[in-house]
This record gives sequence, C-alpha cells and structure tokens, in this order.
Amino acid sequence: MLCLGLSGGLDRIYERSRELPNTFLHDGAAVLVQDGRVIAAVEEERLNRVKHSNKFPSNSIRYCLSTAGVELSDIDRIAFYATEAYCKTMLERLSVSQPVPLDAKLLLRQLLAREFGAEIDPSRFSFVNHHEAHAMSAFAMSGFEQSLVFAIDGGGDFLSGLMAVGSGTEIAQLVSFPEHNSLGLFYLETIRYLGYGMFDEYKVMGLAPYGDADRYRELFAQFYELLDCGGYRVHLDRIGQALVRNIQVRRKGMPFTQQHRDVSASLQEALERIVFHILRHHREATGMTRLCLAGGVAHNCTLNGKLLYSGLFDDIFVQPAAHDAGCALGAALMVSSELGRPAPRERLPDVYWGPDLGNEQAVELELNSWSGHLDIRRSDDIASSAADWMANGAVIGWVQGRSEFGPRALGNRSILADPRPAENKDRINAMVKKREGYRPFAPSVLEEDASEFFELPDGTRQLPFMNFVVRVREAKRNVLGAITHVDGTARLQTVSRKTNPAYWDVINAFKKRTGIPILLNTSFNNNAEPIVQSVSDAITTFLTTDLDGLVVGPFLVRKRPASLQDWSVLGASLPPYASLHRVRSHTAPDRQETVCEIRTGHSTHSSMRISPELFEILMRIEGEASLGSLFDTGLLDQAKREDLVKELRLVWELRGVRLRPLRAVCGHNKAQSGT
Repeated sequence: MLCLGLSGGLDRIYERSRELPNTFLHDGAAVLVQDGRVIAAVEEERLNRVKHSNKFPSNSIRYCLSTAGVELSDIDRIAFYATEAYCKTMLERLSVSQPVPLDAKLLLRQLLAREFGAEIDPSRFSFVNHHEAHAMSAFAMSGFEQSLVFAIDGGGDFLSGLMAVGSGTEIAQLVSFPEHNSLGLFYLETIRYLGYGMFDEYKVMGLAPYGDADRYRELFAQFYELLDCGGYRVHLDRIGQALVRNIQVRRKGMPFTQQHRDVSASLQEALERIVFHILRHHREATGMTRLCLAGGVAHNCTLNGKLLYSGLFDDIFVQPAAHDAGCALGAALMVSSELGRPAPRERLPDVYWGPDLGNEQAVELELNSWSGHLDIRRSDDIASSAADWMANGAVIGWVQGRSEFGPRALGNRSILADPRPAENKDRINAMVKKREGYRPFAPSVLEEDASEFFELPDGTRQLPFMNFVVRVREAKRNVLGAITHVDGTARLQTVSRKTNPAYWDVINAFKKRTGIPILLNTSFNNNAEPIVQSVSDAITTFLTTDLDGLVVGPFLVRKRPASLQDWSVLGASLPPYASLHRVRSHTAPDRQETVCEIRTGHSTHSSMRISPELFEILMRIEGEASLGSLFDTGLLDQAKREDLVKELRLVWELRGVRLRPLRAVCGHNKAQSGT
C-alpha cells in the first residue's frame, strides 16, 4: 500500500507567488510511505533551491516516485497537509485579487495532472487536519505504545496546536489551542522588534543565553497569563507597543545591544514557562510518562533540553522534521493507517530518506567537469584522509549517501571541523555562513563516548537528531571551545555506527588523531540557500565560500586558481525563481536613476543590484549560454571580461545566477587513485 503525503504551495516554481498568510503554505515536501514505512522523503527546497519553499512540491514527488519505481497512478492515496475547508478559505481570500479555482481538491488535481500527466480520481485524494498530521508524525515514529502528544506551531487550520494522547495506533485529542493563543506567533511577534522575521526564531534562541531574563520579566508578564487546568492566554496585541516604549527597536543589520539580548532571554523564559505549565497539568491529568513533540515550536532545542532534564517525563521524542515539512510525513502515515497499514511501533533510527549522491562513476564525472576549478584525488580511506585535514585545521564540506529529511545536517550534507579551537566558530560564521558571530555550532559525538563529554540525563544514550540542548561537562568546556555555547551548553547529535557508518568512521578517525570523539557539525550551505543536495550543489557552495576542502563520496577536493578561460567555458543561466528588472530607484535622497536588478522572488525585498553591462549580458541568455559566447557577442575586451566574471561570481554567491560546466570534461585533472 503506497501513500504519498504532501506539504507546500499551490503554484509552480516559475509562477507568480500567491500572497497568502505567512502561516500557510511553506516548507513544501513529499513523503512516500509503503505499508506504514517511509521509503523516500525530501523537502522541495533541497531540489528547487528556494529556502522554505512555498511552491508545489513537484520535484519532491518525482524523487519519491523514482525511488519506488512507480508512477503517480500507482499511488493508493495522496494526502495534503491541511483540511479542505481551510484551503478553501485561503483560496477565497486570493480570489479577491486574482482568478483561482475555489475548489482546493480540483486545483491540486489540476496541478498533478499538469506536472505528471495523470488524472487522479478524487476518491484517492485526501485532506488531513494540519495539527493531527503533526501529532501523527511524532507519535507514529516514537516507538511508544502510549504517550502524551503535543503539537505546537504558529498556525494552521485556524488553530496553533493540540494536546492529545496516543495509544496503539490511535491519537485522541484532549484540547486544541486557537490561533490567537499561538505560541509560535507569540515568539514571532516579539522577534520582529529584534530585527528578525519568520524562520529566524532559532537565531533568537541562540542569542538568549547572552541576555538576562530578569530585566524584562515583569514586562513579559503582561504578554501572557497562566490559567487553570493547563490553560493560558497570550496577548499578541500588547507586545509591539510595550517593546517600542521600553527598548530601542533593532532594524535588520543593526548591531545588537544588551537590551536585545535581554529581550531574547525574557522571551525564551516566557515560552518555557507557558509550555511547562501546559505539560505539567496534562502529565498529571493523564498519567502519561512519555511525551511526543512536533510543530515548529518543537524546534526550540533549548526548551526541549530543559524538558529532558526536568524529569517530568521518562522519555521524550521530538520528530526531527517538526516544522511543516513534517506534516507531509504525518499526512502519509494518517492515510496509510486509515487503509489498514499503520506505522510499526518502532523508534525512528534515522532520517536518511533523501536522494543519494549517485554511484562513484557519476560523482567522479561531475567533479571532473569542473576540472579548471578543482583538484580532485580519490582516497582508499576517505575517513582517515578527511580526519587528517581537520586535525590540521581544515574546515571541510562532507557529502555522503542519502540526504537527511528535515532542517538538520546529520552527517551526510555537513560542514565539519575540529570542535576544539574557539576561533573555529568565528571563522565558520564569517567565511561560510556569513552570519551573526554569536550563533553556535553543534557537536556530533560517537554514541559510546557521549556521556564522557556531555551531561546526559539517566537512561539517555541516544540523541541522534540535534533536537536537544544539553550541558557540556564543565571540565570539557575549555577543551570544546568551538561547540560550547556561552551558557556551557551544546545542541547535541549522537552518532551510531549502525545508522551512519561513514560518519561514525570519520569521527572515530579524528578521535584516533586527537583523542576527541567529536566533530563540529553544521549544515552545508551558505546564508543564501538551503542545505546542499547534489554533487553540483556541493561544488557550487564550495566554490562560493572559503571552505578549505570538500569530501564527496571517496573523493578529496581542493580549489585551484581558475583562469579567465576556465570561467568562459561555464554555462550561465537564470534560476527559475529569478527575473531581470530595470527600475527607477533613488540613488540619493534627491536623485532617481534607472537601475538594473535580479530579483529572486516577486518583490523588491529579494533583489540584488547589478551593473548595466551584466544586465545586458544576462538578457541575451535563452535557456543557458556559455560565458565565452556571451562575452564574444558583446565584443568585450579582456579587462571588461575579467570585471564581469568578478561581478558574476558575487551574484553566483547570492544564488541570483547559475554557473555550471556545459558538458563533462575528463581531461588532465581526472581523479587520481590512492590516498
């Protein structure tokens, strides 16, 4: 029995983005379940390269079907991650400004028909409750026979969460939380005054340990109430006015003050107080000793860690893709259960469900096609070779096997480094992520060595999904300078030899050289893109950051100085989400001029200014064209070509243009054998 779960938007990557509320239609994904077991899952952003993609997950569906070797017509049930009534309401709001079908099922069937040439019988298409999908995604993967289930996010289906009891294969709802009491929106509304917006919540979680919650505790007490029987109320309308009166509002790009740090700490404390209040009541009322968490708020790893240490529950399971992409998983599992094929009662061991790198020959071919830019060597012991690099100070990209489902790099699409030097944190934040210097990095530790370096609650040995912030043992904090946060904690991943032998091997090889069974692990991407998926993505990110090395499959990759000719043979194209514009804009307070832009969305908020010369070059592209031919057409001299290549590389770094070899070349730089 094959069931396909979907999350995401109602338009395609190249179509105009529909203006819908921020809490609806994002984090597109597809998950294919066979008889209750996941066989393929990937987020659309990994494939279309748009962060938190709000597009229809066409690429993700294709991947799932290809992995199973089936056609869309072979799928027994397709499930979408919201109710039909909710989708209809959203479409009615849209219809005021643009013509759209008001029948959500018809619209989705039309999308599938256009993308896959298959007419789906209406009886094979289901809409599921958003928060029930969140709840099922957690409980069905937990391995628990019984547990409390808490789904909590910004919003969906006119609600912001639910509390339920899971038993066997059933989930019985206890209470739901209205959208006006949304803890996700409570967090989001506050961080707007810290210069952040939607999807930035985790940044504020990392800033909070630098602050003092005492300073604004009384102010935040005005924003919420704790009621009887685990109830609560938040006052979203009070937040903005109070913060404007009490702090200097931070705009994006402005420096952080201690006020901003203290607000972050007070916000985190308020969230924790509310969640603990809710859970204490339902723990006592139901007698449940285990807890499942899902929904965007469940990505608050600091909160999860405090729950873990509290002893309130004997065991806690957080669904690794707790955000809305995880609803695709829940939707598939819900309809699979309805058809008599529930998920087996087994604890989720890993989420390596995404596309594989391909065979060694395909990887080598892709690498060699960049021969003018890369030095490539094959290693017979890739773990040892990579460990040598890192022990000698290198920061590397590490790409192996199938990609992870969810927002965390769990050792298959990661940036890795020595966790000891504190300067590695600053170095990676600056040279790769190009992000705020306070942001912490996570450690990956061999499962069998975790308790030596981290304070784990009794009975806890495995934390494989980076869902919990735990305390670094005090004696080890100075040793682990790059991964120990300012408050002495770290967002931990334990690594099992059974579930990821390649990643275990490279950490173990590093241990043999240094005595430290830990690596700094962060997602392999820069600040303008999602986590890399393919070999091509990895090369692009490697060449547009200051990473020291790249390991892909058994290949060790370094950069080599590229000539103008090496750049000229690359093909250039615009991504499907990008468009060129000439607009009138203020270049000074009293002056307007015509300027050229690349927009990577449908508003001026996602635009980058480019020179008129580059604009003209890009306007000549039909599909894809070599840079050399574009330069020749423009009759450009060498100096101008070099200037344009320099500008193109900056635009490429921001993912406003795509550059890639037009054909595979296997010349003088073919990968060498040996170590």
